[in-house]
Formats: sequence, structure tokens, C-alpha cells
Amino acid sequence: MKYMLLMQFSAAGTDFPPIDTWTPAEFRAHIDFMGEVNAKLMADGEFVQGEGLGGPQQARIVRAGAGGAPVVTEGPFAETKEFLAGFWIVDCETPQRAAEIAAFISTAPGPGGRPLRMPIEVHPVMSGPPQEM
Repeated sequence: MKYMLLMQFSAAGTDFPPIDTWTPAEFRAHIDFMGEVNAKLMADGEFVQGEGLGGPQQARIVRAGAGGAPVVTEGPFAETKEFLAGFWIVDCETPQRAAEIAAFISTAPGPGGRPLRMPIEVHPVMSGPPQEM
């Protein structure tokens, strides 16, 4: 089954400074860890896709306007203190395995090499409507 793992950054409840204040070595260690995660998932045959995302200052919110034309607004905003930082799609045997992968991703290093313990959301990827519908 496929699962989407979402790295949701939230300044609420974290005990580390914003990533733009990290040293270059701390940032490099974090990025290297993410590369190692992807390499391990590929080697284990569980990697489908994964990407880091631009920060909230680069994101836009789009809604359908009159006649379905896109209405684009700025946001999500950094002052909301929460944004999607990246995602993985993995293909693994059980929900427990997806949770193990998410827990490992959560150990990504931050300042001083300490694990960030960022929350990782785990969502099953639906291949169709539920059977009961």
C-alpha cells in the first residue's frame, strides 16, 4: 500500500530555532540526512517519490473564481507558524512500516545535531473510493 508522509513544520511546541538561523554545517547535515533517507528507501524498494518544498513565502493559495478562473493569493503566511516542509510517497507492506519510516524521518538532525522530532503525518494513498461507498 502507498502512504504519503508529510513533514509539517510548526513553530509551536518546538525547541529549536528557525532553519534560517542554523549554521551552514547544521543545514548541510539536515539535507544530507534527507538524502540518506531517500537512498535507504530506494534500496529497500519502498521509495516512490519525495520532495522538499519551498517555504511559505514562496507558496500561493489558489481558489476558483468567477467562471472557474484562478484567484491567486499569497500565503500560507509565516506568521501562521505552520507550513508543509516536504513529503514522501512510500510503498510498504503495512501501516506499521509507514509509521516506522515516519519516526525515522522525524529524527532528522537540527542545531547541534539534536534530532528535531518534527511531526510527520502518515496518510494512506487511496487507489479508489472506499469499498463501502
